Amino acid sequence: MSSSFHVSQVSRGQAFTILGGAALMMTLAMGIRQNLGLFQAPASKELGITISDFALAISVQQVAWGLSQPFAGIIADKHGTRGIALFGSLLFIAGVVLTATAQGALPIVLGAGVLIGVSLACTTSGITANIAARVVQPSRRTLAFGIVSAAGSVGTMGTAPIAAYMLNHDGWRAGLWAFAILAVAMLPAAWLGSRADKLPTGVATDHDLSLLGALHEARRHPGYVVMAVAFFVCGLQLVFLTTHLPTYLAQCGMDASYSALLLMLVGGFNIVSSWLFGWLGDKYPKRLLLGGIYLGRSVALALFFMFPPTPLSVILFGIVMGTLWLGVIPLVNGLVVQIFGLRYLSTLTGIAFLSHQAGSFLGAWGGGYLFDLMGSYDLAWKIGVFIGLVAGTMQLLMNDRPTARMQSLQAATA
Repeated sequence: MSSSFHVSQVSRGQAFTILGGAALMMTLAMGIRQNLGLFQAPASKELGITISDFALAISVQQVAWGLSQPFAGIIADKHGTRGIALFGSLLFIAGVVLTATAQGALPIVLGAGVLIGVSLACTTSGITANIAARVVQPSRRTLAFGIVSAAGSVGTMGTAPIAAYMLNHDGWRAGLWAFAILAVAMLPAAWLGSRADKLPTGVATDHDLSLLGALHEARRHPGYVVMAVAFFVCGLQLVFLTTHLPTYLAQCGMDASYSALLLMLVGGFNIVSSWLFGWLGDKYPKRLLLGGIYLGRSVALALFFMFPPTPLSVILFGIVMGTLWLGVIPLVNGLVVQIFGLRYLSTLTGIAFLSHQAGSFLGAWGGGYLFDLMGSYDLAWKIGVFIGLVAGTMQLLMNDRPTARMQSLQAATA
């Protein structure tokens, strides 16, 4: 990292500390959250609930996350990230504990669903992007978004073997208690990352832009609307996989360790791909990269589910999906900054993310519903592939021109 990577108001060591805190907070939140699907089958069996009951909790999580994200973004944009990040970390710990002590479906819905869902809005990319954008030079922001996004994959890769070991030796409750202990580290991480609150959020003229003005700009920009709609499909595909792939592999007679292995591969390869797409996003049109990710995912889904899974196909699928996983986050954040500027980054990405989470709800709950109804995931994955191809094509063709306000600002500073 060169000395020009960070803004002049902080030293290199301070920049690393702030970004490291944000990354660790997101690492733990996303890592634990993405491994909850591993607990679906054993928890449902012990508690006497259906697969769709557990899937409902994950679906509620997506809705709670999506509905909370715009409000968390508004608070972060107006008042800074410290309060919202600490609040979210406490909620996350409480949600894991409530799930670990559940005796039926309702505590799982409240813990893994409502509490963890709201906490994710306060501790993941919507907030960490705000932190990274303050610390990093404008010309390197998409790369910085990618680096912080990669932190979520580090968590997935690190927590998956913990979950697999606990499930095989001590049961699903012990695995969740281990996650609760890990989640405590989110509190100091949130404190360190939120030191970015002392840094400015944009140029002076941005401060004259009101929240209503920013929302009006976004509503009238056709490219933003297309990006938000395509983001719906992103959520549907990814949460369908994290929630239901372990059950699908078990149904096909594969050991649970392959589900953990696949998630580890996704996490490992996404570390590289998040950085890669962040780097590419600073050099090439972000809309084309984003559309390519959606199309590539859809093709990979079709090829994987068309044939019975084997150890080799699971490994290859994990590698491909890891390469196409969270690379969307730096590109979406980068597009919002490119079109609208930095001032209301968390708010506008939060609104787009609401669409993502609506898709996530359908991917989690709809996948479970179709499985209970039909006894297989055949229709679910075919729907996911079809709408993924449509979304990818829409994304390739989106209008990514900056608003008239941003064009005027760029002309004045040229």
